[in-house]
Amino acid sequence: MSAVQEWTTTRKTVLITGASSGIGAAFAEVFAAKGFDLILAARRGERLRALADRLGQSHQVRAHVIVSDLSDPREPARLCTEIASRGLVVDVLVNNAGYGVPGTYLDSPWETHHAMVQVMVVALAELTHRLLPGMIERRYGRVINVASLAGLVPAPAGHTLYAASKALVVRFSEALSGEVSQFGVNVTALCPGFTYSEFHDVTGTREKVSKLPAWLWIDADSVARFGYDAVMAGTPIAIPGRVSRAIAVLVRIVPMSIVNAVGRRLGKTYRKT
Repeated sequence: MSAVQEWTTTRKTVLITGASSGIGAAFAEVFAAKGFDLILAARRGERLRALADRLGQSHQVRAHVIVSDLSDPREPARLCTEIASRGLVVDVLVNNAGYGVPGTYLDSPWETHHAMVQVMVVALAELTHRLLPGMIERRYGRVINVASLAGLVPAPAGHTLYAASKALVVRFSEALSGEVSQFGVNVTALCPGFTYSEFHDVTGTREKVSKLPAWLWIDADSVARFGYDAVMAGTPIAIPGRVSRAIAVLVRIVPMSIVNAVGRRLGKTYRKT
């Protein structure tokens, strides 16, 4: 039996970064329900182990835990080495790890911004670069890069490097999709809008965003299911939620002066500036 034939008879495995809560944990639930084994990576080991135990028992899949802090530039390489040392193969990569920095650009020291860009751009690109060759060799792979609607619309004050990072992820995913689809590898940039998760608790904007209308929001489970379906269908850019998709269309057809004015006004309701 060849290596490829042997691989096709085994269960596939997904690596999910930032898996301890929110969209990452929701992705773990979706992939486990589909029969994928899991590699769950994040900084909070206790949460990861609790999630792994629950999903392993409820879906009868293998769930591996690797505590990982992707703000360390050495971590993507270490994570891949640890995965290989356990004899695991990554068939699906969900680059979900990320967070926002509250306030204006100069409110935080450069080290804080550097760490965010390391997690949301550099680590994402490096993990993809390291794991993609195996996917191409096996002629099967799926990569979901969790971006944001913020990467598709003009950025208000306070979204300085966050929106820019997400815009890079969108374009990176779009171009990479065109490069590797011929090898059976699908790449999707998932661009959710306001999502119920711990994101706004971490940035300290929960009180502000809670005042936004309910119709702007989507839950993490819906985002994960939409992302799963999109990458399996080979959709390069996927925007969950009708409202978010409408916003993405409107910013392309409405005069930019109006779009920027609305964005600045709306941004004051959910950003600390």
